[in-house]
Order: sequence, then structure tokens, then C-alpha cells
Amino acid sequence: MDKMKLNYETMLGLAAEMILDEAILKYRTEKLYAAIDSALEQGDEDTFRRLSSEWSALKL
Repeated sequence: MDKMKLNYETMLGLAAEMILDEAILKYRTEKLYAAIDSALEQGDEDTFRRLSSEWSALKL
């Protein structure tokens, strides 16, 4: 019974970590989109390229 409880707790921990990772990725992606839009509006090509590279790296 203890082994089953340990497995269950391990699986819950992994599920929680996956949910947290997904939330962090979503938050970072939304912030990058906003910053990329801002760079486009301001005509800041260097910032646009840098942020676009960061966004691409997140999607890999």
C-alpha cells in the first residue's frame, strides 16, 4: 500500500509541475507578444528581432 501511495504522490507532483510549467510558458509568451507589438509600433527593429528570437526559442 505504501508503494502505491508513493507512486500516486509522485504522479501528482509531476502533474503539478507540468501545470506550473505550462502556466509560466503562457505568461512569458503573452508578455513577449505584448513587447513585440510595442517594438513594432515604435519601429524598434533591434528589439523586435531580439524578442522574436526569444519567442521562437520558447516554442521549441
